[in-house]
Amino acid sequence: HTIRNSINNDVLFRNILRGLNATFYHSTVTTKQVEEYISKESTVDFSKIFDQYLRTTQVPTLEYYFNKKNIFYRWVNCVEGFDLSMIYKNESGKETRISPTTVWQKLKIDKTIDPTFFPSTLEKNYFIQLSKVKGKK
Repeated sequence: HTIRNSINNDVLFRNILRGLNATFYHSTVTTKQVEEYISKESTVDFSKIFDQYLRTTQVPTLEYYFNKKNIFYRWVNCVEGFDLSMIYKNESGKETRISPTTVWQKLKIDKTIDPTFFPSTLEKNYFIQLSKVKGKK
């Protein structure tokens, strides 16, 4: 579900699932083969996402805070290089892609970004934890 939401294209995701069946029909496959197939077909390198979700027990945490002008966010509790890109969807359905890293990123607050709605839309669509932290002084 997390990868499906990150791809943000249900037709492509369905084709990837069907392609897995067609490509590996009646075969014994390795985890690596499946991971590489999904990354290749989606044109997104999901290797760090697979490392996070398949090889650790840690649930990645998106730390965030906001001030009057920006929302700041970053990943913690994750493997080095974790780079799950996510779609933030506001109440009116406008989508904004964010690409958190382990370094603080910022998103300008405007009429399409509601900081109070920001966490709820991400929490329900991705297997992550959220942590609102105090802003930097």
